[in-house]
Amino acid sequence: MDDGVEIDYADVASALELTPRQVETVVSLLDEGNTVPFITRYRKEATGGMDEEQIRRVQSDVTARRQVVERSSSVLRLIAAQGRLTPELRQSILDAQTLKRLDDLYLPFRPRRRSRAQAARTLGLGPVAERIWNPDNSTADLASLAAACVDPERALPDTKAVLRGAADILAERIGEHPEARDRVRRLAWRSGQLRVRAASPEEGDEREFRDYRDYRERLGRVPPHRVLAINRGEATGALRVRIDWDDEPACAMIVDELNLHRHRFEAFLRDCVVDALRRLIRPSIEREIRRELTDRAEGHAVDVFVRNLRKLLMQPPLRGMRVVAIDPGLRSGCKLAALDEYGNYLGSDVVYITGSPERRETACCRLAEFLRTYECSVIAIGNGTACRETEELVAGLIERECSHVRYVIVNEAGASIYSAGSVARDEFPELDATVRGTISIGRRLQDPLSELVKIEARHLGVGMYQHDLDPNRLRKSLEQVIESCVNQVGVDLNFASASLLRHVSGLTQRSARRITQYRHENGGFRSRSQLLDVPGIGTATFTQAAGFLRINGGDNPLDATWIHPETYSVTRKLLDRLSLSLSDLPGERTSPTPIAERLSTLDLELVAEPGVGLPTIRDIVDSLLRPGLDPRSSLPAPVFKQGILRLSDLTVGMELTGTVLNVVDFGAFVDVGVKDCGLVHISRMSTSYVSCPHDVVSVGDVVTVWVHQVDAERHRVGLTLVTPSPERTEGGVEQATV
Repeated sequence: MDDGVEIDYADVASALELTPRQVETVVSLLDEGNTVPFITRYRKEATGGMDEEQIRRVQSDVTARRQVVERSSSVLRLIAAQGRLTPELRQSILDAQTLKRLDDLYLPFRPRRRSRAQAARTLGLGPVAERIWNPDNSTADLASLAAACVDPERALPDTKAVLRGAADILAERIGEHPEARDRVRRLAWRSGQLRVRAASPEEGDEREFRDYRDYRERLGRVPPHRVLAINRGEATGALRVRIDWDDEPACAMIVDELNLHRHRFEAFLRDCVVDALRRLIRPSIEREIRRELTDRAEGHAVDVFVRNLRKLLMQPPLRGMRVVAIDPGLRSGCKLAALDEYGNYLGSDVVYITGSPERRETACCRLAEFLRTYECSVIAIGNGTACRETEELVAGLIERECSHVRYVIVNEAGASIYSAGSVARDEFPELDATVRGTISIGRRLQDPLSELVKIEARHLGVGMYQHDLDPNRLRKSLEQVIESCVNQVGVDLNFASASLLRHVSGLTQRSARRITQYRHENGGFRSRSQLLDVPGIGTATFTQAAGFLRINGGDNPLDATWIHPETYSVTRKLLDRLSLSLSDLPGERTSPTPIAERLSTLDLELVAEPGVGLPTIRDIVDSLLRPGLDPRSSLPAPVFKQGILRLSDLTVGMELTGTVLNVVDFGAFVDVGVKDCGLVHISRMSTSYVSCPHDVVSVGDVVTVWVHQVDAERHRVGLTLVTPSPERTEGGVEQATV
């Protein structure tokens, strides 16, 4: 890098509690083009067994430091071109650890806009300001110094005009002093308050922001969700925002930093300090603080979205069951779609649940016939408009004549966007958009990960203020979590869609499409090595992707495992030691006991060889015992229902079982079977203090809750995770069975 500036890996390692060798190795692997999932799973010896989170933290930290290094090189070059780079300034730039510090150092050398100070320099007052700042023995007083520059023809009619111009130049100099700015910045963060007021004294229709019409809070204590809410209110014109802090100590700090206490013209320079603070430093620092508050809030909101999205994507699939999906509707009717065990579309219909009792009875009979025709025993109901009315119809049908059928409410967020998009049109060109959306609802139950990757993640309804966030930052973070989940689960090469394949390590949207096209033209893949026959997929791409792509029933049983082709030879040697062959590997429904008994007698350290250490050998053994293991299989299944609850059925203290749909800073929204989700406020998640709801629950968790409050007028249900005390349940607490 320029000027011999290099990143100190020891410093990065210390900050992340790793060894410098680990950091250097990870950076080298990433620079070579290896993906984070590949490094995590297949380069454990090199990294010392670092997990994905650690590797991504190294990646993020080093990227940030490289940005600082690149910026410092640019600043050095720009200042040197002006001929103003001193050895002291150069060292200060090289020592800078943040972009903010570099900006402070570069500020005096930045190309000038038209300003009061620039106008004064144009009038030739630069030397006057310099003599005031650094007076010599020939400088008697300000009046005599200014008198020499009075020139009515240059708009300098008197000494006051001259001193005003000099003061403007000195105020700019003070305002650009990096250490003075830094001290004011720290004071502002320490003592400043965010002050918010309504833009209009009349409430009008801005009810969304009524809590912020007269609000103030210390800068360090404003929660992220409030920052985003305030930003939204300001953007819509409903709120006015400013930052308050005391100017007097700030002025004292600047005077102290610049050592003006004993300056010959202290009083004059103090006035310059006040002007610099009011006109230059304060507005700049306020903008900076607002940006940092927003940046922190957005980072937190992205983290919340990422955690919720990971839980949503990692919901367990529903295997081996046919499903009828229902997209609820009132006037337009409920769209039905039948899917087989593999998510293939079988047929569709529409039933109408509103109107006369006879019409509802017809809908009920038609739904029952639809279930029998396609031999389905599970119903997936979208949670949109008319969801609860549809649920009531389904529950009545189950009670009357379909006791073997169960149903589950599915979050349909983003289904309509998918149905009108190019992915859905490519999959079902002959179907109407409403049918495509219904199919998506059913597939979300059968395999959430495979279906949800087809939809832009910000439309999945598991975050907060996602539409107010920096779209590039949000998209990058969500792409990372999708990539992580897809590669953690693995992909069936012969059935995965292009939407799923493009998230596999090493693959792109183009290569994913080429794989599906090759599969369409040549039939299913018989081996992983066939990937090299796909146009555009070379050795490097194959190395990154192969381990995450499985082929069930192919020519080589190892292709159905997590074992990477680069260690197939080691695997065969291991099996030879045990007098086993590939045909002895357990299948999906075969007990691993025989091979497990032999593997238990093996000294794994004897099998290890250069480049293939003990961590990889352990992974190979685990893959031999559990080929194609899906990490989602150990998670709880969806909550199936056969009955329905109404808001009027709920009583305080009633015990319910529900599914967590979203987790935000102030609590969690739980579907307990009534029309509107209930809220478990953060204060009712535990008997002890809870700082973050994510420490208690996650999206998709099945939880036991108790009704804390029922507001029938506003259709709100307050829930609690805390078991009611015996005193409150003596009257007999009901338990809902749905």
